[in-house]
Amino acid sequence: MKKTDLEKHKGLKINSSVNRFGTPGRFGKDAGVPLERREQRKLDQALGLVPFAVKLNGDVVKQVQALAQERKTGLNEVVAELLKKGLEG
Repeated sequence: MKKTDLEKHKGLKINSSVNRFGTPGRFGKDAGVPLERREQRKLDQALGLVPFAVKLNGDVVKQVQALAQERKTGLNEVVAELLKKGLEG
């Protein structure tokens, strides 16, 4: 087998492995996802909501997540309620 034939086969292998996974989600039909995030951000701002990042112990996070699942609400609502209770007392 000639060296050029070997290189052609290598190229075919590379192309087939790249095409096997299809188009990533950031292209095509999922390209509009960031617009929905922007819209959500605008809605949150209109409600007076502000992003607030904190670092918590893993056990505390698990407790808050369990409480949210128990109440069947979101983490935002549970954390806001807990913070209000903590600030009042």
